[in-house]
Amino acid sequence: MGVNLSIKDVPDHIAERLRARAARNHRSLQGELMAIVEQAAAEAAATAAAHPLTPVAADIHPLTGRRYRVLGRKTIEQLMVEREAAGWKPDPSLARAPLAVDIVRAARESR
Repeated sequence: MGVNLSIKDVPDHIAERLRARAARNHRSLQGELMAIVEQAAAEAAATAAAHPLTPVAADIHPLTGRRYRVLGRKTIEQLMVEREAAGWKPDPSLARAPLAVDIVRAARESR
């Protein structure tokens, strides 16, 4: 099932230009808007595929208040393979560190 999208308070001059564009393309206003959205989504997908390391999001970090960007779309497994290929090895002391799941389990059992 599709999602309903709504744009509120569209200025009259923009709405009229969209109606004129729809008429030129022999479409309803709804059809023209769908064509515009489909084209924008296709361009975004093509850009993301061609440039996987371009910023895909920018936000403010909740703790530091500093702006940061999310780059690319890699899984943790892909990142680990890249780090290991570059010669990275985990610190041996990490083998003795408790796992997060064990810390959470212990906290739950202590209640």
